[in-house]
Amino acid sequence: MSDFLASEIIGITSQSLNQFARWRPYVGSETLKLLNKLEIPKEGKETILKEAISILSRCTPPTQTEDDVTGLVVGYVQSGKTMSFTTVSSLALDNRYQIIIVITGISAPLFRQSTQRLQQDLELNTRSDRKWQHFSNPSLKGRADQTIRDILGDWKDPTVPILEQQTVLITVMKNHRHLKNLIQVLSKLDLQRVPTIVIDDEADQAGLNTLVKDGEESTTYQRLLHLKASLPHHTFLQYTATPQAPLLINLIDMLSPDFAEVLTPGADYVGGQDFFSEPNKLISVIPESEISTKHNEIIEPSESLLYAIRIFLLGVAAGLVKDGGKGNRSMLVHPSLKTMGHKQYYSWVMHAKELWKSILELNEQDLDHKDLLSDFHVAYQDLLTTVSDLPPFESLTHRLLHAVRRTRVEEVNSTRGKTPQIDWKANYSYILVGGQAMDRGFTIEGLTVTYMSRGIGVGNADTVQQRARFFGYKKSYLGYCRVFLENVVRDSYHHYVEHEEDIRRQLLIHRDTGKPLSEWKRAFFLTPMLKPTRDNVLDLDYMRGNFSDDWYAPKAPHESEQATQNNRIAVEQFLAGIREKMQPDVGHEGRTDMQRHLMADCIPLKMAYIELLTQLRIAKPSDSQKFVGLMIQIKNYLETHPNDTCRVYVLSRGKNPSAIRERSEDAKKGEIPTLFQGAYPDRFGKIYPGDRNIHAENELTIHIQYLRVLEEGTKNVVADNVPAITVWVPRKMSSPWYSQEPASIKGQIYE
Repeated sequence: MSDFLASEIIGITSQSLNQFARWRPYVGSETLKLLNKLEIPKEGKETILKEAISILSRCTPPTQTEDDVTGLVVGYVQSGKTMSFTTVSSLALDNRYQIIIVITGISAPLFRQSTQRLQQDLELNTRSDRKWQHFSNPSLKGRADQTIRDILGDWKDPTVPILEQQTVLITVMKNHRHLKNLIQVLSKLDLQRVPTIVIDDEADQAGLNTLVKDGEESTTYQRLLHLKASLPHHTFLQYTATPQAPLLINLIDMLSPDFAEVLTPGADYVGGQDFFSEPNKLISVIPESEISTKHNEIIEPSESLLYAIRIFLLGVAAGLVKDGGKGNRSMLVHPSLKTMGHKQYYSWVMHAKELWKSILELNEQDLDHKDLLSDFHVAYQDLLTTVSDLPPFESLTHRLLHAVRRTRVEEVNSTRGKTPQIDWKANYSYILVGGQAMDRGFTIEGLTVTYMSRGIGVGNADTVQQRARFFGYKKSYLGYCRVFLENVVRDSYHHYVEHEEDIRRQLLIHRDTGKPLSEWKRAFFLTPMLKPTRDNVLDLDYMRGNFSDDWYAPKAPHESEQATQNNRIAVEQFLAGIREKMQPDVGHEGRTDMQRHLMADCIPLKMAYIELLTQLRIAKPSDSQKFVGLMIQIKNYLETHPNDTCRVYVLSRGKNPSAIRERSEDAKKGEIPTLFQGAYPDRFGKIYPGDRNIHAENELTIHIQYLRVLEEGTKNVVADNVPAITVWVPRKMSSPWYSQEPASIKGQIYE
């Protein structure tokens, strides 16, 4: 892999900074050394570097005396987030940040895995220049404060050469005891004018306040707040592939991010879009009859499980044939969280392995031997559909016994105390049976086959996504990959892909506006099958919806005089542009004047969306939440139907161009209970069918009406000449959404 040139670095730095960067990071030898040893194409290195520069440029500048900011960095599951924050750390060293703190792992195995990865990538145990001083779970008992004080003393001493100054790297487990120890160490230090980067790996896990609804603070959350308070000059970077929780916590929360960056995966990454955007041979549905439930107890290994194991073992045999078994091949069996379920599946897998091993050791003419190879041949035909260079079946059967014999089966959970560690260098192929221990952050080398015989649980979108250990850098052997899922789980992943891409797209668009993340409207597509995250970290109400052959209708279009004035201008400007297309609508001659409208057909939907709907201001929070949902439905539809049209009505102005409808306000709620005019002369609507039935058959329809809002039970005017816009959405534009009104902007005007 070629190294970067100085001229290239200047260009990369310039491309990485937008007009909203707080400062310009310098790319030094530490960062270049890290990137140039990566065995990936140069384009991939450039992407990692560009994004690291962009992230660090949003952080508190190292020359600033006091400041703190929180950033959110969003990647895909197993897409390279660790390499991103390692590069950010190296770049921070190059730019004279004095302390880097990495909070990682809620269990000892995950902590060790992350720490070892940093040690390896930064060459902490092999380099001779000692630019890093690493502290793992430091405490006062180990006198870490004394050592760190001396290291920071060199930064303050002008007689110490710059090349001899060292950056403190602290790795600490995301555990309240270890965090408390770290805080105690930091409290002994003078950290004024000490620029610090804090990286919270898997930021949506464990650290958020799980007692927020009780008005209290959970212990680990308290520790993170105390950690931030002990650092006068720091940036807190939250890294995650599932950003729902950090995005949806209250904006006044100290962990609510100020900005967001989105990571780009490398060219060899395969994720949700590869597996679930379109039907493909990589996904198989486990029949309901083979899923263990209270009403369907499974007492023997299912055919789908055995089939999945055969697919996997053929892949192992292929690896032995093609390259002698380099790297790793692994299979994940992910039943329920219950360890008894793990034990049952572990025994089934072990029994299949031992049985097949004994059969394959028989003479090739043995009937059992022939029957077993016949079963494997069915799986072989399956693999042929996705692996173009699959060795001949006879070659694989020659190595099949070796594949079975050399495959180790491990139960990965804490039933025997500590979760066992997998020595990936000791063996080529593994079948791992386990649950939560392998959900998040657990690296499964060479994973090809996943068998997940469990449902979506309570349906938290972020939790379901974190189970997708089958995502990752697998393009070179993707054809060998198979994922066996329960039907509802498969559908939830399919819908999650739309949800995930919608969030990433919105964050990228918002980033380029330069506005703080607090101004981003918390609204996105999300199937009703899933909740965005666990309820115990959210203290704000949210709304779910999907306009489908249904109306958006505001309850309080008159709530804000400022919004009313804005909307009056927006409506008049829009109507001026379509004035020539306005015609009296057709209807029964017996209609009253208030039931005669103006109508314009074939108005470009994109025009109505941009020139009218995006210009409106909605004051009442519940109206705003629904309006945001409406807007993302229309925007999503326009992406694939940019030339669609809509119909526009101006109600009650078919005869009187200045007609105003009168509506009474419910004084307690501040809402108009009956915005739509009903049918006339009775509910059958022989003369007038009612406002709700005035719309195009299969096109979005917009109603514009002007209201005089009266005090309930009187003729006292509350608000006059109020434009009220209602929108009918046809079923073809259906898209379920989630919308949250942040507390800090409640009562303000939706923009």
